[in-house]
Amino acid sequence: MKPNERLAIPRQKAPELDVLSRINNFSEVTGGFDEETAIREANRCLQCKKPTCRQGCPIGNNIPGFIENLRNGKFEEGYWVIRETSSLPAVCSRVCPHEFQCEGACIRAKKGEAVAIGLLERFLVDWMVKNNRNMARACALPKDKKVAIVGSGPAGMTAAYHLAHEGYPCTIFESLPAFGGMLAVGIPAYRLPRDIINAEFAALKNCGVTVSNNITIGKDITLRQLKDEQGFAAVFVGVGAHSSRKLGIEGEELRGVMHGVDYLRRVCLGEEINLGDKVVVVGGGNVAIDVARTALRTGSKDVFILYRRTKQEMPASMAEIHHLEEEGVRIEFLAAPIKIHGENGRLTKIECHRMKLGECDASGRCRPVVIAGSNFMIEADAIIPAISQNVDHTADNGLAMQITSWGTYIVDPATLQTSVPWIFSGGDSVLGPQTAAKAVYQGKVAAESIKRYLEGMDLQEGRNVRDLS
Repeated sequence: MKPNERLAIPRQKAPELDVLSRINNFSEVTGGFDEETAIREANRCLQCKKPTCRQGCPIGNNIPGFIENLRNGKFEEGYWVIRETSSLPAVCSRVCPHEFQCEGACIRAKKGEAVAIGLLERFLVDWMVKNNRNMARACALPKDKKVAIVGSGPAGMTAAYHLAHEGYPCTIFESLPAFGGMLAVGIPAYRLPRDIINAEFAALKNCGVTVSNNITIGKDITLRQLKDEQGFAAVFVGVGAHSSRKLGIEGEELRGVMHGVDYLRRVCLGEEINLGDKVVVVGGGNVAIDVARTALRTGSKDVFILYRRTKQEMPASMAEIHHLEEEGVRIEFLAAPIKIHGENGRLTKIECHRMKLGECDASGRCRPVVIAGSNFMIEADAIIPAISQNVDHTADNGLAMQITSWGTYIVDPATLQTSVPWIFSGGDSVLGPQTAAKAVYQGKVAAESIKRYLEGMDLQEGRNVRDLS
């Protein structure tokens, strides 16, 4: 097929549940491609000599390689091309913001729409599952040094996966009753079905990874005890960023105020929460979008978002914003809360002010500026701030680990080794709230560093690590 013929093929659309059938349940909203559609979409790929899509992918997946296999009907071969670099393709293909990563760097996007890379990756994974193909790699013989993994999110899962396949027995310590970290308690099932996370769990168990739930490192047992008393030769800390950042305004202690990741965690763990009919969500990222759409699905009738910039500045995925608006959630742009009013210990109204965009920084992101005298009130039953998260440092209780002013762990950028030589860290614990793909990549980098550390090798030699900052 000639380049002009490929350019003439429009981007294929994935099937989606209609609005009325999806807003009352947590069924997956976006479906996958069938074979014919997947091959047609794969034929849009230009197989560039310098594939910028690979540069846009935090993991560095061989995107042209798996797409070339797919369009030639070699689905299993295409899947294994992805697995050369990614340990969690089923997850990344569903939840990564592809428009800001691989698809955002696609050459085709300069003259139309990017290749649907995420959906093609998902097709290959789903095809393997549907056709009962073996998705497990061979495990190495067990070695005599074991590794503790703190946190079962994408960074921890990936570190455990690579170390276990090298023969190092790994135990994952997870403070929550569920497996998967933020994947399980921070992303609703309508975006990431729980059977997908469970399938990744099964792949870990294949090489003997042990998971201990409901154990909080730093509280139930310390990192030092893991090393000195339980004999773990190295530790990977991938605790994520589960601590909600507060608004810092008067009235935030009132009943009816619940922070974004706390709310999602409770819902994802099966708790029934009635927020009331009118819910206000604060923020413009994917967590804010997930909170608003979850509130709809748990019975709230009137849900809307306050965001202090405009739609163009929202860091959330455009696909998620589109689904949000389809489902009837309004977004009040250029507005921010300044005080929460209440009666008898419960919120009744939210005082806000209008904003305008002021000076822009080097990246083009403009600073919101308050418009004097623009205060207005919103009646509400609940307000859920979802403006970012911080790293919880319970894990490093008793150890003087170096951290940044943002509260993330300071690590060697090439090896992810912390200021304590036998402790490594990656994912949100190092980067702050980021994507699953970035966590996967750092989990892989850390696993290689831990292997070298345990074998007495130079941690730096020959390393070429991506800058994810």
